[in-house]
Amino acid sequence: MAAAMTMGAEGAWCGSVWLTTVEAETTPTVKRKMIAATAIDTVRAKSRTGKPSRQLRSAWTDAWESSGAPEPLPMPLQSLVSEPALRKVDKLAEGGHDGAEALATYWVGQAVGLMNAEQSVADVMLGFKTDFIEAHGRISAFIEGVDDAASE
Repeated sequence: MAAAMTMGAEGAWCGSVWLTTVEAETTPTVKRKMIAATAIDTVRAKSRTGKPSRQLRSAWTDAWESSGAPEPLPMPLQSLVSEPALRKVDKLAEGGHDGAEALATYWVGQAVGLMNAEQSVADVMLGFKTDFIEAHGRISAFIEGVDDAASE
């Protein structure tokens, strides 16, 4: 955020980080999978909506991408196929069904590799503030050093 704001932005997009918070709508199964995931555990696929979207790689996304699989329907029709099935997958995964757990997926960016623990939204915000203050201090010190060197 500090880097973006230093370059003139008024904010920064940070969507995925909220998916593993205590308050998130994601299921406990999906949260566990995201916390265990790395940046390479995402895939850009049409299997959920019919349009490419970044998702957590799973048996669901792999099956839709496999040879012989049907082409996903165009948006919004693919959602009519996928969303009822994925709701059932989530329910079964929460009941301990191993096959459903393997299928469970959700939208998430490559920042999933930075999401290593479930935490509250308040803790995420505190982390953002702390990181921003520290980065701002480093940037300010650097600029002061450049100004001092230029004036010598």
